Amino acid sequence: MIFFDVTKTGGAGHRSGLMRVSERLAHELGAAVTQVRWPDWDRAVKSTDWFLTAELFSHEERPGFAEFLAEQRCQTAAIFHDAIPLRFPHITWPQSVARHPSYLKLLAGFKRVWAVSETSRDDLLGFWQWQEQANTPPVEVLALGADFNGRARRVHTPANGKIPAIVCVGILEPRKNQTLLLDAAEVLWNEDLKFELHLVGRVNPHFGAPILQRVKSLRRKFAGLHYHPAANDARLAELYARVRASAFPTMAEGCGLPLLESLWMGVPCVCSDLPVLRENADGGGCVSVPVNDVAAWTRALRQALTDDPWLARLGAEAAGRSLPTWAETAGRLRAEMV
Repeated sequence: MIFFDVTKTGGAGHRSGLMRVSERLAHELGAAVTQVRWPDWDRAVKSTDWFLTAELFSHEERPGFAEFLAEQRCQTAAIFHDAIPLRFPHITWPQSVARHPSYLKLLAGFKRVWAVSETSRDDLLGFWQWQEQANTPPVEVLALGADFNGRARRVHTPANGKIPAIVCVGILEPRKNQTLLLDAAEVLWNEDLKFELHLVGRVNPHFGAPILQRVKSLRRKFAGLHYHPAANDARLAELYARVRASAFPTMAEGCGLPLLESLWMGVPCVCSDLPVLRENADGGGCVSVPVNDVAAWTRALRQALTDDPWLARLGAEAAGRSLPTWAETAGRLRAEMV
């Protein structure tokens, strides 16, 4: 039996990337798992059973969780996402910064850990080494699914007869770096280039207000700027169907699901040249641009909006790539929890 942790999944009024991972895994694992929430399950487990979590946790959030791991009444497995709160504490919610070391230490008590990228794996192993953590479990890289909500892949052809458009998916916060994107877009709008920029994502309640204010200010000047605070998958699919490219100017990621999902939809992605993103971007369909280089981002966006042969080549690369699915991700987990 596999007991799958859904303590946070569906319990919040928003869908973060972490919750999306849990939701897609829960769907694909289906009848192979029993969904449980901490602490509301009796934990009458056998030594051959597994407890699997893709969520974040800490001593403060889950009383008795450390003791549960130490008792080893069943096998335990976790999916590790990132060490961003430790690497970028100045732009991370303070509570996350305070609790993240506890989370990384608790991971050392699991039997199996999968990281969502090589970069995340290196960060976790580096933290354990720095903490001189003994008896740590093996950590392997788990490819996350790229398939966007079960939609079939296709060769992307932007809608004809409409103003060219770009979409950027991610919570409005400094880490996602929408300010850089707005700076580059403003340069292009001031050049009288006609295009739309669609920002999709809720506002970070701790850090996002200045970015939202910048969006509101620019919208009064440029009709091409659109903000979607609560777009569902159907609306996002409509946006992917009409844009020429996606933009992902992020400064830090664990994996970068928006990049993978853009490729699945056949939409070329202009992304930051972070090592974690290049793990997927270098396979084709993407253009990597130096982080925080406004001039380079302006050039890349201009090309995405105006260069049809360039865009067609990237679109063909995206459509021709072999990309992992959530069914394959779930299948690997099932196969390795034995």
